[in-house]
Amino acid sequence: MGIVKIDDALHEEIRKASTVMVRSINAQAEYWMKIGMLAEANPTMTYSQIINEQMKKADVKNTLETGNLIDG
Repeated sequence: MGIVKIDDALHEEIRKASTVMVRSINAQAEYWMKIGMLAEANPTMTYSQIINEQMKKADVKNTLETGNLIDG
């Protein structure tokens, strides 16, 4: 684990976003970094495609496809 130095203005944006997304500030920053890395590695994919692909890899059912919130 290391320390990452970020601009104060960016830290404030992370803080605000973390409140909306119900994540800690560190979790929000980590999320944005992971999505950014995935976007750079997959430049032709949209944000939604990246999220859907990650959900599939985590074996999370797509509620839009199944029509159910709980798989049963």
